[in-house]
Amino acid sequence: MNIAGRLISAAILGGGLLAGTAIAQDSVRIGAVNPYSGPLALYGDELARGYQLAINERNAKGGVLGKRIEMIRGDAGNPQQGIAAVDQLVTRDKVEILIGTYISAVSNAASDAALRHQKVYWDTNALAAELTERKLPNFVRSGPHGANFAEMSVRATVEMIAPAIGKKPNEITVWLEHEDSIYGKTIADVQKVEFEKAGVKITGIGAHNFRAADLTDVVLRARRANPDVWVQTGYVPDGNLMLRTAREQGYKPKMILFVGTGDTFETLDALDTEYLEGLFVVSYPRPDVAEKFGPGAAAYLDSYRKAYNREPVAPQGMAAFTGMHMLLDAVAAAGTTEMTKVRAAAKQLSDRLWREVR
Repeated sequence: MNIAGRLISAAILGGGLLAGTAIAQDSVRIGAVNPYSGPLALYGDELARGYQLAINERNAKGGVLGKRIEMIRGDAGNPQQGIAAVDQLVTRDKVEILIGTYISAVSNAASDAALRHQKVYWDTNALAAELTERKLPNFVRSGPHGANFAEMSVRATVEMIAPAIGKKPNEITVWLEHEDSIYGKTIADVQKVEFEKAGVKITGIGAHNFRAADLTDVVLRARRANPDVWVQTGYVPDGNLMLRTAREQGYKPKMILFVGTGDTFETLDALDTEYLEGLFVVSYPRPDVAEKFGPGAAAYLDSYRKAYNREPVAPQGMAAFTGMHMLLDAVAAAGTTEMTKVRAAAKQLSDRLWREVR
């Protein structure tokens, strides 16, 4: 099930202050599966901050099902760790629901593990198409679908980038690069189809591991193809390394388009602003989005600043915040945390929200 990704901003509610650590045992426990160590820990932590803001707000209003809500973290940076995290969260920590995930491949494995325990797996951030195509009876996606990002990247190229460089869509060339898990492949597959429909010539498609220590070959392949637009779908570490390598090699195409990441302070810190000039990004709605486009975003930003005394690390935290609120709405509507009833309530919530948007 995929609850409208476009509602990430529209469904935002105001946040609360950071909760204390002591929570009564009589609580609804939610296990949050994300990378809290390793190269993506910065972003797993950011999702957890979004979840906690939503939980704090709900607890201030009485919690859910008459109980306080407690979040327990499960550290997972790869599929095997995702399975282990779910097993531990359910058997040791007695969580009733699972939520995540910054990494699609982790979500894929962790949601399977959750099904074995007959627990809901609610995903607020993972993009891979395969996650919903499996039709697992315990899986709900409240965030966007990778196809949305892919289609928007094609529109941006055809409607914005092509005119900016003085070319028609059938005159422009692109190189598609992506990290090699189900996340990157989902988006690249749709991009290929949509670019071809638009008459855009694809000069090549490359794939890489986001954990790679050297992306020289990635840059050389794109450089030899000499595209007008270099399109990259990946995570922050590989995206930053790719840009640094290109800068060191003196390579910069007319336009660079990043999908999924590229709009965080980590990228700005990793490269000089001059090289980043002209970098387009298709990503999650940002907390500083115009209120007309994302009602409630300003309230989220204010709550985040008050709770953490800093600016948001990445826009994915706002999607996590909204997704947690939607999960708690579904649990409240179901009157239970039981898997099939929560999923049925989520379906009704999705239908109602879509009617309101339309």
